Amino acid sequence: MANLRTNNLSGEQGQNAYRGSVQFNDDDYLQIADSADIEFGSGDYTVEFWAIFTKKTSSTDYEEIVNKGYPFQIYRYTHNDLIALAVDSNASSYDINATFGTASRGHWHHIAVSRSGNTTKAFLNGIQGLSSTSSTSINDTGSAFTIGAYADSLGSYKFRGVISNVRVVIGTALYTADFTPPTEELTIVDGTAILCCQDSNDPTQEATGKTITGFGDLATAGYLETQPKVIPPVGRDAGNKFGGPIQQSTQGYMYFPTGRTEERVIVNNNFGARGLIMGGVTYPGTTYQNTIEFIQISSLGNSVDFGDLTNKPNGGAGFSSKTRGFVAGGNTPDGFGLNVIQFVTIATTGNATDFGDVGYSRANPRGISNNTRGVYSGGESANSPYPSINNIEFITMSTSGNGQDFGDLVDAGSSFATASSPTRGVNLGGYRDGEVNFIDFITIATTGNSQDFGDLINTARNGNGGVSNGHRGIVMGGYAHPARTNTIQYVTIQSTGNAIDFGDLTDARDPAVTSSLTRGIACTGDYPSNVNIIDFIEIMTTANAVDFGDMLTKTSSAQTCSNAHGGLADDM
Repeated sequence: MANLRTNNLSGEQGQNAYRGSVQFNDDDYLQIADSADIEFGSGDYTVEFWAIFTKKTSSTDYEEIVNKGYPFQIYRYTHNDLIALAVDSNASSYDINATFGTASRGHWHHIAVSRSGNTTKAFLNGIQGLSSTSSTSINDTGSAFTIGAYADSLGSYKFRGVISNVRVVIGTALYTADFTPPTEELTIVDGTAILCCQDSNDPTQEATGKTITGFGDLATAGYLETQPKVIPPVGRDAGNKFGGPIQQSTQGYMYFPTGRTEERVIVNNNFGARGLIMGGVTYPGTTYQNTIEFIQISSLGNSVDFGDLTNKPNGGAGFSSKTRGFVAGGNTPDGFGLNVIQFVTIATTGNATDFGDVGYSRANPRGISNNTRGVYSGGESANSPYPSINNIEFITMSTSGNGQDFGDLVDAGSSFATASSPTRGVNLGGYRDGEVNFIDFITIATTGNSQDFGDLINTARNGNGGVSNGHRGIVMGGYAHPARTNTIQYVTIQSTGNAIDFGDLTDARDPAVTSSLTRGIACTGDYPSNVNIIDFIEIMTTANAVDFGDMLTKTSSAQTCSNAHGGLADDM
């Protein structure tokens, strides 16, 4: 990823030849005193940097990367690696407080926030994950520009990792659409107010002449010179640009390859996050579908053809690992309550393959999963008069075979929303001799019966969809007698309690849903006629859904999955 002098390995120059990054432990941070030329105001600006994150969890649950106190913060949730932006205009409430991507610990990531006119966008590794419109001016509280801690409460929300090439540009939005992250050390451009963290030996260097004060170990002269060097993704070593294939062109230099980070880390950062929409039924006319379509969750646009299922199911359980997507049970034109389990390989395109059989044939079960187990629950018996069942079964997704007994639901039911973390699966609402607002949960790695969690607010519903990022479980739409609803609610998966209002879908319906660790997607829906709507939410916000694109096929009761959902959060 950089050019490495072979004589450094042999000790001729030690470990200190690298430029380009600053290491931070929990008590380390840097500050630049407030000045008029580093105020964002209501104009255009750009803040960008490279970072490696190493902290897994903390008592504060998040860490500040760069900020000017309350009015402007780029920070990271340490338990799930979501990167977020917070901006305010009045020092009392945020105009923007939303996530825009998921980082992978131990890897370099380029992060950029850019405002053009009234539109603020945020990018992770050149991929836009946030766009927000506001005409307000970012508040000036006089806080210092701070790297590695929170300016308004120093010593709090401390960063641990490595930061390189921090640049603040006032007056220019450098990035307004997806871009290739820089591959050379950043330089001063028009409007540059700060350019720092470019010298692995001197954390106080700053290219525009401002004074940087180091705290913690960064206040100790020569401290970084004693630390192992972390090769930055951009910069120079002895005058040679980083980049190129591995080669040893002379006795003195060995060159390691670079490349776009999203080319090296795909699903880990949601760049390769795919959502699959499988099967379903169209009305009027009750035409069953075997089609599979997919979307790239981190982008916008219409769905794309993937392949075909082995039959034409609707109302089955969809769930997935990082590599495989599954459909278990459901209905087909040939019968009510299937026993078929089938799967696809998510990263490719192609037709589904038989996996095994469910132990108890059923229609309208629902599925959850972590990266190892797929669990499907409830549904309606294949035997007349088709009563709801309380049976829970599981499979090991990396193998093939039939479903095995897991336990029982608190109450027999079907058509509920589901959400998952790597440890828990949550069932929300559904049909249990009528629409209910009941929420229960299981522990995925064990076997046993579900337990009470809490209740949805206001409205019992079935046919609702659930998405999650490992932290939040979100329930979207559904049928709330006597009509469909557009409301969205959420719960915190690792706790228990009642749901909280989130916002609204663009249209009232019972959607098929899928998610990455940042976005929840609602597709199709609305019996007795169908729509091809796709809309989305940012999971860690509370706001209404916005348009994403259109489905190729208008269906209801489709099965869905993704390779980047909440049950995979610890693996992302």
